[in-house]
Amino acid sequence: MNTSHLNLSADDVLTTTRSVRKRLDFERPVERDLILDCIDIAQQAPSGSNRQTWQWMVIGDPAKKKAVAEMYATHFYAYAEQPGATYDPADTRAERQGAVRSSAYYLADNFHLAPYLVIPMIEGRLDEGLPTFAQASQWGSILPAVWSFMLALRARGLGSAWTTLHLPDEKRTAELLGIPYDEYTQVGLFPVAYTKGTDFKLAARLPASETTHWDSFVQR
Repeated sequence: MNTSHLNLSADDVLTTTRSVRKRLDFERPVERDLILDCIDIAQQAPSGSNRQTWQWMVIGDPAKKKAVAEMYATHFYAYAEQPGATYDPADTRAERQGAVRSSAYYLADNFHLAPYLVIPMIEGRLDEGLPTFAQASQWGSILPAVWSFMLALRARGLGSAWTTLHLPDEKRTAELLGIPYDEYTQVGLFPVAYTKGTDFKLAARLPASETTHWDSFVQR
């Protein structure tokens, strides 16, 4: 396993793994072994019935990256034109809204430049009408692995952003990449690159005391 890492503590990795967009270094190549290292770590995540029914599509071919990025951009721009979330001016999220929007547009415009795009997949289809418990079981069997992948990237000086807006074209993406659409569900699209600098900080978040309920829900 590649030992190149930032020597961050577990708490540092957990609290400073951000969605990285403008700080992705599109000019620096990423070693394939690093991607494999991060997937190896992700493979250690828990899953329902300990089955690990995961597959990982890593896209490095420029033409295929461009095709997938164009599908993402088409749906991103349509989504971005819709009214966004509104926050009280005192809410810490309000002051960040413009920056988040700007970085999202930047990523949509430059997605294809990332050295690699990664699509995690889980066996089976998560179709409409699936009961909530079944959906929760399926997502709960892949999300820990994907988050572990992002944490492993961070620990090695790489970054990514969890995106899903290529999924309206999931079937076209499957055809492009030879993914058996009827057998696997794609769960996201992740640009992977080294980050410009590694000094990511804690984000402004509500304290646990304001979001935690003990024994009975209290409306705040």
